[in-house]
Parts: sequence; structure tokens; C-alpha cells
Amino acid sequence: MFVLSEAMTKPSIDIDAIHKALANPVRRQILAWLKDPEVNFPEQEHPLDFGVCCGQIDKRSGLSQSTISAHLSTLQAAELITPRRVGQWVFFKRNEETIAAFLESIHGDL
Repeated sequence: MFVLSEAMTKPSIDIDAIHKALANPVRRQILAWLKDPEVNFPEQEHPLDFGVCCGQIDKRSGLSQSTISAHLSTLQAAELITPRRVGQWVFFKRNEETIAAFLESIHGDL
């Protein structure tokens, strides 16, 4: 496993985990939806500042809860999304810092 690590101001990212996460079109779609939650999840009752509830992602995808949970776990392991637990609910947001570091590393390395 290769972990990119630079100055203290940049996050360490696991390039292989990110590539694995991005290899699946459903996970790429989830990241795209989370990029603009106001447009993609307008029916969510809780503030979008919390992130998007995994139930909303299940509903939008049309896939089973267990399938979406597996995709969210992969995205979370790659640190492309971050969870926030509020009571019994879990909300997810994109981790823009990791995404930017990944894009920068790809741009610089290839």
C-alpha cells in the first residue's frame, strides 16, 4: 500500500484505497450527489450542514440499504466521505480536503 504524505498542511491519502473506491460507478455517483446536496436531497428534513442521511442516499439510489452501506463504508475507508452521528442517524459529507489532495497528486504524478 502506498500512502502519499507531504507537508503537515496536506493530508496523508491512501491512493490505492481511493482508486478502489472510485472504481465503482455507484460510489462515483454518490460522491457526485454529495457534491451538491441541496439539489440532490431537497427532501431531507435535517439540516444539510449535518451531511446527507444514509437513508436519503438509499432512497435516491434505488439500491438496498445493505448495498449502500457497503459503498459508504468503502468511501469512508478511503476517507472520501466523513460520517457524523446524530442520535440514531448517520449523515455523510464529502471530504473535500482528501479529494483535493488526491486530484493534486494525480495531476502531479501523471
